[in-house]
Amino acid sequence: MDFTALRDEFPVLRSVAYLNAGTDGPLPARAVQAAAQELEREASDGRSRAHFERRGKLATQLRGTYAELLGCAPADVALTSCTSEGIALTIGGLPLAERDEILTSDEEHPGLLGALAAARELCGASVREVPLARIAHEVGPRTRLVACAHVGWVSGSLAPAELADVDVPVLLDGAQGVGAIAVDVHALGCDAYAGAGQKWLCGPDGTGMLYISPALRERVRVSKRCFGNLRDADAGIDARLHEDARRFDSPALGAEALACALAAVDVLRAAGWQAVRARALELADRLVTELRERAREVAPRARTTLVSFTSPDPERERAELAESGCVVRNIPSRPWLRASVGAWNNEDDLDRLLTTLSPG
Repeated sequence: MDFTALRDEFPVLRSVAYLNAGTDGPLPARAVQAAAQELEREASDGRSRAHFERRGKLATQLRGTYAELLGCAPADVALTSCTSEGIALTIGGLPLAERDEILTSDEEHPGLLGALAAARELCGASVREVPLARIAHEVGPRTRLVACAHVGWVSGSLAPAELADVDVPVLLDGAQGVGAIAVDVHALGCDAYAGAGQKWLCGPDGTGMLYISPALRERVRVSKRCFGNLRDADAGIDARLHEDARRFDSPALGAEALACALAAVDVLRAAGWQAVRARALELADRLVTELRERAREVAPRARTTLVSFTSPDPERERAELAESGCVVRNIPSRPWLRASVGAWNNEDDLDRLLTTLSPG
């Protein structure tokens, strides 16, 4: 496939080697136009019943789109504002108590660690960190939940396949998974999978998803109840939650955000998901090879779209790269820079990164 047409969808790539989708993906012009059209409609027509019906239709479409990407039924997908919200809803809703253990890895993102800290402080649960590669083997008699990354945000490592066989619920942080690599929640054997709309799906900030299995859904309490997640909101204080994953929906996703997210996914879908993922992995492989040729040590990783590598001064080099028109991020508390490689990138983007770096 010719990826020039895909690249042309992203205005930022006209001037910048944008290698930061692991934070926020590049925004397609078509998605910006879709959001603008919704806002213009709201401005000209007002926000009455027709507006909320339109918003409901967009939410249904986006739920179905996310479900396709996760390999599950739309009824098992909640629309959230970010990965962290889905994680917090799941962990915060579990009936955890003192002496209950949550097992996690030693390379997790603050978006997961914050929810784990809350479970420890508010419920008295203990949190045990182990190497990600060994996490499935560390499940013990006190373990009530395994919560870890599907794709590690630090270096692009992968959660072990053995997690599909453990006897306790598994929550995967899929912020660096969905859109970047193929995801099938049933094959992964997870009970919950929280993902981002703004990273590898190139949507707007404030969009995300949560897959939660019917079995786990029955166990997770919902303390945040409002108009959007009630199936009979007009029943007053006796109103009941939706029976499916809509009970976990974020209450304030605007029509413009929903339309923007849908349009962004459509851009990638039109290019073909298999081709998009294969192209990103191919470019990441090339970057790994060329970094090593320049004496830059690459962090241990799986074959994913994240490439972290050593830097003598990560913050300084990140700033120097930004000045040259190349956007990457540094990893806090580690001597690494991280490049997030997508199908929208090309060899010129990689060359700009490599030529700007000082020798290893």
